[in-house]
Amino acid sequence: MIEEEHLMTLNPSEEGRFDLNKIAAAFPETADTMLLDTYLTDKPEASIRVFRIYRDVPPHYHTQCAEVLHVLSGEGTFWMGDPATEAPFAPGHLLVFPKRMVHALPRIIRDPVIFLAIDTPRRAPDDVVFVNPADGTPEGFIASI
Repeated sequence: MIEEEHLMTLNPSEEGRFDLNKIAAAFPETADTMLLDTYLTDKPEASIRVFRIYRDVPPHYHTQCAEVLHVLSGEGTFWMGDPATEAPFAPGHLLVFPKRMVHALPRIIRDPVIFLAIDTPRRAPDDVVFVNPADGTPEGFIASI
């Protein structure tokens, strides 16, 4: 029997159990930013997020983390390193973008496009560099819900 004084109370985001369908359904239909996300975990060594893409994402990279994306819903195209490598993605696909690897999601084919993201180390909200600075800013790229 566990003594009550040894029980640890965790908030829901620390329980390690998440209903991804419920989280995905909570995203609004429109957004002012290219993406909206919600952090499931946010530790220095890694962050786990769910995010929705609202419009085509121009070439960019991240200076602080590698990004692993599991497609939960939607379809589109992506490329990394070279636009000539553009390929489709669909639910069940896994996309891996190493740190500093230029990548883009130039076409949304079927909405909603929602990803589960694992970032190592954690992805700071402002960690995005657009290849063409006129394409966006960290503030216009992503916001948390």
